[in-house]
Amino acid sequence: MIDLDKISTLPPEGAVKKEYKQHLSDLRNELFQLQNKLYADGRYSVLIVLQGLDTSGKDGTIRHAFSGMNPQGVQVTSFKKPTEDEMKHDFLWRVYPHFPAKGMIRVFNRSYYEDILVPTVHESLGKEILQHRANLINELEQHLTASHTLILKYYLHISVEEQKDRLEDRKTKPHKRWKYAEEDEKIPLQWDDYKSAYHTVLNKCNVIPWHIIPSDKRWFRNYTAAQILLEELQKLDLRYPDMEK
Repeated sequence: MIDLDKISTLPPEGAVKKEYKQHLSDLRNELFQLQNKLYADGRYSVLIVLQGLDTSGKDGTIRHAFSGMNPQGVQVTSFKKPTEDEMKHDFLWRVYPHFPAKGMIRVFNRSYYEDILVPTVHESLGKEILQHRANLINELEQHLTASHTLILKYYLHISVEEQKDRLEDRKTKPHKRWKYAEEDEKIPLQWDDYKSAYHTVLNKCNVIPWHIIPSDKRWFRNYTAAQILLEELQKLDLRYPDMEK
């Protein structure tokens, strides 16, 4: 059972920012080599699902943790509020075209989990429908895994204090002001509701386990996201194909 209240949002005691930033730089070189081998091997694909409360750093994680890889082999898809056309279909309909091809890495910036989280917070769907969606997601992820898609699910774990600070940055720092919207004022008021909804998702949709990443410090978040990807790629026993005769 995942209990977010018992998991720290901070790096381990004694962690040094300068050292972890250097570790990340080293990891990028290793990830570049592994991604190249993933593409050449052609047996596997990788799906990275990024979830987290607003301001948890999904964009930043993509930019820093995965930037060292060849952009031809890494694709990012963001799932925002469904369009009118998407709303006419099954909630997974808009997701199907974006699963990664063999040899490719696909990052979902938010995902099909939003179709459980948002209706839970706004109480727009009944519990039976939400449970049905959770079951479908578990089955989908099992199917993808059986089809040689490595699924990595990251929950970027921040504190309410850090979220407030980052929201304030959006209003006061010129290079972040473009992110600010009036709706941001409602975010702190929904903290408990979204935290509760995430608690449900993390525990009901766990056939593929979640990686809970402490994210109050960006440098530790970025390093941890990259390190997890590196370790999981190494487990695939990737290899270059033999030269054709």
